[in-house]
Amino acid sequence: MLDDLGTTLLELVHGDADQTGDIGGVAIHDPLEEPVLPQHALVLGVGLHDPEEITRLLRTLGRHEAAGLVLRAPIPPSAELAAAAAETGVALLGLTRGASWAQLAAILRSLLAEGDVGDAGPETLGGIPSGDLFALANAVAALLDAPVTIEDRGSRVLAFSGRQDEADPSRVETILGRRVPERYARLITERGVFRDLYRSDRPVYVEPPTGGLDGFCVPRVAMAVRAGDEVLGSIWAAVREPLSADRTRALSDASRLVALHMLRIRAGADVERRLRTDLLSTALEGGAGAREALNRLGLADQPVVVLALATPESAQAERSIGTDTGRATERQRLCDGLAMHLSAVHPRCAAALVGDVVYGLVPVIRADDGERRAVHIAADFLDRVGDRTRAVVGVGPVARDTAGLSGARASADRALRVLRAGTGGGRRVARLADVHVEALLLELRDLVAARGDRPTGPVARLLAYDERHNAKLIPTLRAWLDAFGDVPAAAAAMHVHPNTFRYRLRRLAEVGAIDLTDPEARFAAMLQLRVVTPHPHRPSRPEPPAG
Repeated sequence: MLDDLGTTLLELVHGDADQTGDIGGVAIHDPLEEPVLPQHALVLGVGLHDPEEITRLLRTLGRHEAAGLVLRAPIPPSAELAAAAAETGVALLGLTRGASWAQLAAILRSLLAEGDVGDAGPETLGGIPSGDLFALANAVAALLDAPVTIEDRGSRVLAFSGRQDEADPSRVETILGRRVPERYARLITERGVFRDLYRSDRPVYVEPPTGGLDGFCVPRVAMAVRAGDEVLGSIWAAVREPLSADRTRALSDASRLVALHMLRIRAGADVERRLRTDLLSTALEGGAGAREALNRLGLADQPVVVLALATPESAQAERSIGTDTGRATERQRLCDGLAMHLSAVHPRCAAALVGDVVYGLVPVIRADDGERRAVHIAADFLDRVGDRTRAVVGVGPVARDTAGLSGARASADRALRVLRAGTGGGRRVARLADVHVEALLLELRDLVAARGDRPTGPVARLLAYDERHNAKLIPTLRAWLDAFGDVPAAAAAMHVHPNTFRYRLRRLAEVGAIDLTDPEARFAAMLQLRVVTPHPHRPSRPEPPAG
C-alpha cells in the first residue's frame, strides 16, 4: 500500500514498513460506537488529535487485530504513541495536509478492491491482476522511469504510480483531488492537446506553458487508451524530456494493456452487480442455499435487518421518473446510492436491486436495538437523497439467523407496500409495527378483489341510491364515520352547513336501513367502505413489490 501511494498521501510514522499481510478493508473510527471492523482493517481516525485518546484507540485496535490507524498529519511526537504502536502491532500513518478523508477512503477502497464477491481466484492480464490499475500504473512508470497517472475521459484519476513527488505541484494537486484541476484542464484543452491525443495512435508530448502555470512546470507525455474506436481514457507521464523510441513503443504497448484492464473493470462491475443480486436474492428467500449466500456476502452468523426501498407507485412518481428505461436507471441509481451509504455504516452491508425493489442487509450489534437503528439509517439516507426522488423504505425486524431472514424480508415488503400506496400517514420510513393496520387493510382488499365480492347491506343500498339520485349519501356516511360522529367537523369536511349534513344523515339512515347508534352496524359499514368500496382518493390496490 505504501509503495502504491508513496509519500503523496501517506507517511509511516510508527510501525514496520516491511510487515506483510492482507488489509481486510477500510473503516472510519466512530468515538460513539463500539468498533465493528473487517479483519486486519485500516482505520481512518478522523478528528483525532489528543495523544492519550490516540493511545487508547491503538490499544483497542490492537485487540481487534487492525492493521493500521491513519491520522491527520502532523502527528504529535509521543513516546507513548510509539510504544503503543510497537506493542499492538498497529501501524500509525499520517495523512498529508490538503487531502480529504473522502479522497483517501475512495483511493484505498479502489486499491484494496474491497467488496469483491465470490471465491474465484484473480485473473491476470499481462502478468498483472485483472483490473488492478494501481499495479499497472507502477509497471508503466517503471518502463518509462517517470511517475504516471491513468485517467478517464473526464480527466478523473483512476490510478497513479509511486514517485509522484518527483513531478511538479500540479501533479500532486491532481492526485489529491483525484482529477485534473479545472485551470490545467482548460489550458490543455485550449492548446488542442486532447484533440491531438484522441486523433493520434502515438504519444503526444506536452510542453508546460512558458514560465509555468501555478505549478505546471514539468513536461508530460500522454497516450490515449482505446478499445477499437472508443476512447476509454489516457495515460499521463511526467517526464523531463521526450521519450526515446524504445519508451515510445513501450507506452504504446502499455496503452493496449490498460485498455484491457479498463474493459475488465467495466465488465467486472456488471458481473459483480449481477452476482451480488443473485446472492442477496437467494439469502432473502431463506431456502437451502441461503446460508452459503450469506457466507459469500460476509454476513453469516450475525443478526441482520432487512431494508426494502422503492419509489411510490403513483401517477406523480411515474411522471417524475419518465420512461421504463429512465425508471430502471433511477432504481439502479438508488441501489448504488444505498450501497454506498450502507458501506459507511458497516463494511459488510449488502444491497442489490431485485425486481423493482432495492434490498439492503444491515448487520446489527445489539439485536434489541436493531430495528430502531435501521430506521435511523434509512431516514438518514432519504434525507441525503432529497425530494427529487420520492423514495420510501420498509424496515423488517431483526433476523437472528438464516431461518428468520425470509420472514424479515416479508415484513419489510408489507411495510413498503403501505408506503408505496400512500396510506402510511406521510411516512417515508416505517416498520411493519408502524403501519400494521394499513397493511391488513391492503391485504383484505386483495382478498375481496380475488373473490369478486361486492358491497352488501346498507352500503349497497346507499351506493345504488347515489347512482340514481346523486344524493352523496355514501360521502356523507364516510365523513361522519371519519369524524367519530362529530357533525360540525364532518359538515366542514363536506363543505356543507351542519343542518344540511344532519338532513343527509337522517336520509341515509332511512335509505340504507342502518342504525347509526349500533356499534356493530357502524363497524360493518366502515369496513365495507375501507375494503370493498375504498375512497376514490386512496389507491384501491397498489401492485405488490416484485421479487
